[in-house]
Amino acid sequence: MAKTIVVKQIGSPIRRPAKQRQTLIGLGLNKMNKTRELEDTPSVRGMVNKIPHLVQIIEEKE
Repeated sequence: MAKTIVVKQIGSPIRRPAKQRQTLIGLGLNKMNKTRELEDTPSVRGMVNKIPHLVQIIEEKE
């Protein structure tokens, strides 16, 4: 089974650059405190690392 991570949105995209808003949408997040379980791939990790002030990794599963 593939590794997964649980990502939670902790910041609002209001008054943020368009690229940061698009990154949130790409992760499947659009509302405060929403969580998503995503596959742990380099592309997803890169997206999370681009907006660390808006998202938080809650859990890493195997």
